[in-house]
Amino acid sequence: MKKIILIGRSEAGKTSLQQALRGEQLHYEKTQYVSHSDIIIDTPGEYIQTKSLGAALAMYTFEADVVGLLASATEPYSLFGPCITPLANREVVGIVTKIDEPYANPQQAELWLREAGCEKIFFVSSRTREGVSDILDYLNQ
Repeated sequence: MKKIILIGRSEAGKTSLQQALRGEQLHYEKTQYVSHSDIIIDTPGEYIQTKSLGAALAMYTFEADVVGLLASATEPYSLFGPCITPLANREVVGIVTKIDEPYANPQQAELWLREAGCEKIFFVSSRTREGVSDILDYLNQ
């Protein structure tokens, strides 16, 4: 199975997605450090939100087979600049989270991820587990 690193701003749903991918019950847990499991590297949102910590993410991508850029369907803006995926030395996929939220706009989040350079996009709800199996199937290929 491929190993994925989850990158996104704080509250984008990285840790919840990790729990859903592992089949665990969801519980809020603020990620304070980069955590490794069998197939997932979960990163704190502060790493992508803080320029001085952003370089650390590049180093952690070496430990993954796939880079997952997360954008919540409830976000008012994107942290990802246009055409950034060529900077990664791994395949980069986009993951739109929180698609089940009342004011979700998954099309806007998808647009941001496509502008960043993601060609493959997954739409997920960690709460309902919608789309989680699609990511697991992809990682199993």
